Amino acid sequence: MEQMVDTYMLHLKVERGLAQNTLDSYRRDLNKFTRYLRRHDVDNLADVDRRTIMSFIEDLHTQRRAPATISRNLAAIRSFYSFLVVENLVKTNPASELDAPKIPKRLPNVMTVSQVATLLEQPNTRTPAGLRDKAMLELLYATGIRVSELVELNIVDVNLEMGFLRCLGKGSKERIVPMGKSAIEAVANYMQNGRGKLLRNSEEQAVFLNFHGGRLTRQGFWKILKKYVRQAGFQGDITPHTLRHSFATHLLENGADLRSVQEMLGHSDISTTQIYTQVTAIHLRDVYQQSHPRAKK
Repeated sequence: MEQMVDTYMLHLKVERGLAQNTLDSYRRDLNKFTRYLRRHDVDNLADVDRRTIMSFIEDLHTQRRAPATISRNLAAIRSFYSFLVVENLVKTNPASELDAPKIPKRLPNVMTVSQVATLLEQPNTRTPAGLRDKAMLELLYATGIRVSELVELNIVDVNLEMGFLRCLGKGSKERIVPMGKSAIEAVANYMQNGRGKLLRNSEEQAVFLNFHGGRLTRQGFWKILKKYVRQAGFQGDITPHTLRHSFATHLLENGADLRSVQEMLGHSDISTTQIYTQVTAIHLRDVYQQSHPRAKK
């Protein structure tokens, strides 16, 4: 079973070009499933039927796993068996007709424009690290790119003169995203006055460097963001994705069309982007309640 999982993971990496984070998630979920099978004396993936998978799902429920986690596990199993069917390693997909649990849609956590401004003011731009941090925060809010896309940026991906960057999203899909004036200035300042002082190897192509002169990691950025969130005195959970959510919401609040926002975010399905219209609708309702002279009568 483990060998088949390894073969499938290679397929996802080479043939489908999935990001490493996605690959890690698939492997964790499938390893969890195969361990469950071993515990229940199932040694052959071809012996798994619909009832077996339902028992596994029930076990996840018993462990009080979140609906989103259960849904993701089921999706991984279904995709895995689809691959096995294509490769003629099993005859049928036992997960094909199983329904995933309904996941309640949670509205994304969004910062106000003034909160974003406060956060962006936190880095000390008199230091190379501060210039880097300022550039990263400005860029995340200006473009809505994911933190994984941010740290993977290379110098050739950023065109300051034209005001856009190129990034590879999920499934290695390339997209071009415009940058605003503030982000362009912050990145230019970092490239001119900060990056060279962090650089250790002249052949390093990463835009954003750590103190060892190598590419900054996702975990490294998380630590940086947490520091500035505390420094700004914010309460609640502010993550790199919060800036992405804020980017999309603020665009829509100011008249951007949904298709353009979808394109900039790199969403393959516009229904994913539509969650932000709910946020803007709530915002409009609150503005109305606060501003209209007869709203509270």
